[in-house]
Amino acid sequence: MEKLAEESGCNLCHSLQHRNYGWSEVLPIGPSWEDVARKYKGQKGTVDRLVAIVRQGSGTDSSAQHWKGKASGVAMPPNAVEISKPDAEKLVRWILSLDKTARQ
Repeated sequence: MEKLAEESGCNLCHSLQHRNYGWSEVLPIGPSWEDVARKYKGQKGTVDRLVAIVRQGSGTDSSAQHWKGKASGVAMPPNAVEISKPDAEKLVRWILSLDKTARQ
């Protein structure tokens, strides 16, 4: 899955693991996948919702800014050209499996 993410350009904005950033460091553009997994853990319809965001992007309204303090980007660009729907679904399911708190 990491290779698929890299080939699809996901690593340009996202990282695998959560990291605490100091006051003088620049936040990454997108949240880590561990943060995504933690945020959406157990929510109904998450896979379909996140696949749609991956492929169609997210808006720039205030609801899209829920990563404040974890990411500097306010919206995710559409990626339908970079990743197919079946691959996006595989990737999202893998990302959702990365929540370390679920394993403790």
